[in-house]
Amino acid sequence: MVVESNIDDMSGEIAGYVMEKLFDAGALDVFYTPIHMKKSRPAVKLTVICSPDRLEIIQHIILRETTTIGIRRYKTQRVCMEREIHTVKTPWGMARVKVSSIDNVKKYAPEYEDCKKLAEGGNVPLKDVYDRVLENLNK
Repeated sequence: MVVESNIDDMSGEIAGYVMEKLFDAGALDVFYTPIHMKKSRPAVKLTVICSPDRLEIIQHIILRETTTIGIRRYKTQRVCMEREIHTVKTPWGMARVKVSSIDNVKKYAPEYEDCKKLAEGGNVPLKDVYDRVLENLNK
């Protein structure tokens, strides 16, 4: 399901709080898109993707925690790649890598928190850790 609402009168602090609450309630994705509403007022469009069984709680959170007075909702379809977590050895320690695949397409994404910890502990640039993780992935 996609649930969305245009909001022009809510602070950024509340927006961050609402995002956390929605993820905690089982939202698959939550994001804000900058938009302009009538009279050129800057606003955001809140978009939440959730499974149908989470719809009622997601709607409740949006209507209770934001300044909106209405929402839109509609069914959608998702295609997701299969995901696995691999662990890779680097000179600074071990790092996890998310490996996503579908058909003959593969993508690799080093886990940010692991790489950040290694970069800080090894006093090396984060980019170097990412590069080394990807180099060592198939070794």
